[in-house]
Amino acid sequence: MNSAVIAPQNIAPQNKAIAIWLLVVAAAIFCMIVLGGVTRLTHSGLSMVDWKPIMGIIPPLSEADWLASFAKYQQFPEFIKLNSEMTLEGYQRIFMFEYLHRILGRLIGLLFLLPFLYFLFTKQLHRNDSIRFTVLFILGGLQGVLGWYMVKSGLTKDPHVSQYRLTAHLGSAFLLYGYICWVAFGFLISRGTPSTPKNIKVFGLGIIALIFVMILSGGFVAGTRAGLAYNTFPLMAGSFIPSGMYSVEPFWLNWFENITTIQFNHRIMAYVLALAIPLFWFLVTRHTQYKGISIHLLLGALLAQISLGITTLLLSVPVVLGASHQTGAIILFTIALFVVRRLTQDSPSAGS
Repeated sequence: MNSAVIAPQNIAPQNKAIAIWLLVVAAAIFCMIVLGGVTRLTHSGLSMVDWKPIMGIIPPLSEADWLASFAKYQQFPEFIKLNSEMTLEGYQRIFMFEYLHRILGRLIGLLFLLPFLYFLFTKQLHRNDSIRFTVLFILGGLQGVLGWYMVKSGLTKDPHVSQYRLTAHLGSAFLLYGYICWVAFGFLISRGTPSTPKNIKVFGLGIIALIFVMILSGGFVAGTRAGLAYNTFPLMAGSFIPSGMYSVEPFWLNWFENITTIQFNHRIMAYVLALAIPLFWFLVTRHTQYKGISIHLLLGALLAQISLGITTLLLSVPVVLGASHQTGAIILFTIALFVVRRLTQDSPSAGS
C-alpha cells in the first residue's frame, strides 16, 4: 500500500471519530467565513447595533420588536449617513444576514464544546490533545469578541468598519479553521510515511503562508473597498504599476490605507502564487512518493481562484462572485493544508 495515502484501516476508531468531529466543526467554520463575506458584501454587518452573547439568540419576533430594533439602528451613523431612506423590510433583510452569522458562531461553539467534553470524560483524548483543544475553544470565543470589536468600529462617526479590525477578524478565523483542519488531518493520515525532502516540506509550508498572506491582503481589499477601483486586468489605469502607489505618508501606510497600493499588492500575491503552486506541484509529483489526487486538485483550485478573482474584479464585485471568490480562497487553503500535512506527517506521533 502506498504509505502516502489515507488508510482508514490503520486508524484507531477513536481517532477517526475525533477527526470526523473536528472536520464537522471545520465545515461549520467554512460556512461561517463564507456567510461573513456575504454579510460584508451586502453591507449587513452593522445592522445589529448591540452584542448580547446569551440573549442575542432570540431575534425580533413581533412587529413591535422589529420596529424597536429598527429604531435602535436609526440612531447610528450608517442609517443617518447612508441608509436614511431604508424601509423596515430593507432593514429586516440586512439584519437577518448578520443575525445568522452570529447564530452560526454560537452553534460552532456548541459543536466544538459538547463532543470535546464527551471525548475528554471518556478518556479518548491524550493530555496534550485536551490542552490543545481547550486552547482552540478559547480562541473560538475570542474570535466572537474580535468580531464585535470589528463591528463596533463602524458604529462611530464613520459608518465603515476598520480595515485593520476586519482583516484581523478574517485572519484569526482562517487561523482557527486552518489549525482545526491540520489537527483533524493528523488524526486521519496514516503514520510512518516515507520521508519527504526537507526543502519540499519547507516549500509546502511556505505555500500555506503565501495563501494566508493573500487572504489577509484580500481583507484589506474588502475593508477599503479597493476592489471597486481599477476594474481592468491586467493593467491598472493603463499601466502595470499605476501612479499614486506611494502617495500616502508615511510610506508603510500605503500598504494598508492606499486603495491603489492595496489592490496592486493583492494582484502581486496572485502572480506569486500562480508561479509558486505549479512549481510546488512539479516538485511533489516528481520528487516524492505522493500519489494522491489532492496535489492535482491544488493546481485546479488555483486556476479556478485566479479566474474567479479576475471575473469578480472586471464585474466590480457582484455579491455572488465576491462570495464565490472568498469560498475559492478557503478551498485553496484547505487543499494546501491537506497536501502539506500528508507530506510532513512522517513520524509516528499521534494526533500531532
